[in-house]
Amino acid sequence: MRYVRRFHLQAIFCGLAVLVCVLISRPFTTMSVCDDGPYILMARTLADTGHIVYNGWGASMMAAQLYLAVVFIKLFGFSFTSVRMSTLFFAVLIAWVVQRTLVRTGITERNATIGTLALVLSPLYLMLSATFMTDISGLFAIVICLYGCIRALQTSTDRSAIAWLFFAVATNAICGSSRQIAWLGVLVMVPSTLWLLRFRRRVLLSGAVAVLAGTLFILACMYWLKLQPYVFPVPLFVSHFPIREALWELSYLLLEIPFLLLPIVALFLPEIRKSRPREIFILSAALLGYLVIAIYSHTHSQLIRLEPTASRPGSWVGVHGIFEGGALYGTPPLFLDLKTQILLTVLSLGSALGVGAVIFQTGRTLPPEHAPAGISWKQLGVLLLPFELAYTLLLIAAAGTMHAIFDRYALGLLGPLLICLIRLYQERVQRSLPLASALLVGVMAVYGVSVTHNNFAVNRARVALVDELQANGIPDTSIDGGWDYNFDVELRHADHINNPGIKNPADAYVPVPSPPPGKCEMWWYDRTPHIHPLYSVSFEPNACYGPAPFAPVHYSRWLSRTPGTLYVVRFAPPATP
Repeated sequence: MRYVRRFHLQAIFCGLAVLVCVLISRPFTTMSVCDDGPYILMARTLADTGHIVYNGWGASMMAAQLYLAVVFIKLFGFSFTSVRMSTLFFAVLIAWVVQRTLVRTGITERNATIGTLALVLSPLYLMLSATFMTDISGLFAIVICLYGCIRALQTSTDRSAIAWLFFAVATNAICGSSRQIAWLGVLVMVPSTLWLLRFRRRVLLSGAVAVLAGTLFILACMYWLKLQPYVFPVPLFVSHFPIREALWELSYLLLEIPFLLLPIVALFLPEIRKSRPREIFILSAALLGYLVIAIYSHTHSQLIRLEPTASRPGSWVGVHGIFEGGALYGTPPLFLDLKTQILLTVLSLGSALGVGAVIFQTGRTLPPEHAPAGISWKQLGVLLLPFELAYTLLLIAAAGTMHAIFDRYALGLLGPLLICLIRLYQERVQRSLPLASALLVGVMAVYGVSVTHNNFAVNRARVALVDELQANGIPDTSIDGGWDYNFDVELRHADHINNPGIKNPADAYVPVPSPPPGKCEMWWYDRTPHIHPLYSVSFEPNACYGPAPFAPVHYSRWLSRTPGTLYVVRFAPPATP
């Protein structure tokens, strides 16, 4: 145990668990996964030229993430996989930092390990760890800043506190250049820490200088980004803000959080029985009413959703077990049936009600000898609550401009929530997380590995179908492989995506005439004007204008009884003699 504590072997184990689970899922393909194709090509350009060159799809600055990818390109050569492994490197580091952060907040080593695994082996985390999306690198900037702030609060000397504050500011400012929302560490989290240290004048003044320097660095980065050509900026606010739509999108995200942290949240479900009979009745009636409305809405509307709530285009965790935004024709095979969704909904929302029951029940604190030795609840509140509120407000603003809050945006909220949930259970329920939590972590890990594998298996099948078409003399510009694959093709024939959001240069976007009406409509056709499809990839053989004379491709679907199949269908009607 001495060596375990000295070398933090449990934290290392958490990082290795992420590495093993991602590699088991075989995350290999030669095409884009969601947005990451244009980003991967930016990394190749940086490796070749030494310059960051945007290509019409980058809303994030991405600097730190791109430079780490260049290291992997120099070591292993360029490929989609080698670039994506740089994200996996961040994901492994996050697991280590999260485990140590949980321990620093007064959570026991065992509980911290289980809690960390609950986060990093969730399906959302594992899938994003195998891509070159900016969510994982952004999360790293947040958790490393949180770790530095906690160390600053716990150190006894001013010199150490100042050093940790400078560490928090520097790491968050540099790593946050991958995803700008992570800069809330410098702008909100570190100032909150300074408020807690305000009576240590030397620390306060030095920390204020660090925050000022970090803020100037952020402003300089934003100014530099504004001057870059072919950047796709996303405004924070719009003139006509759809507040109702934004709040609905936020509610879907908040309903997803209990599912994403299910191995920890589910431990609170049995605690409902300790409430008063009247409270139990109200909570049960609320859950039953939600289920009835959600099951009805399942086939009639989108008013209320079953878990996973994000089973809509653009989401990563959904009922089909793959990224839901590929925009292929036909309906993918179902991975989670209605019964499974109902079960997950009962566990997730029932457990969330259990958390509320524990919070509002008085006299539920364990004896003093079980109290944690970390920072107090008041300090946690000052440190985490302003950050969570600021992050949530930015998500609401994003919903107003992009009309969606995707489930991957929840990653920045999960770390602070995880700390509070485990502390709450450790102080008010029992000292150690039960064996059931570890079993649930294993179940969610199997689920996460399976859906990560299935997502990449679908994409490998898409590449195989396109290769078959090209082997028969059909150019890539005559194939609709889904918008993410089409972006790869467009960037082979142009230097940027034809994005109407590009402001610099002013003439970057060339309007594209609407195609004539037909049975097929290519998603984001105006973004890829070089593609004029004759054939398309589909989950169903009779989509569009029916099957084309090419063999389908089968792909494996873990945890499913049957493999999946992709077909080539005619995008345009066959020529008449």
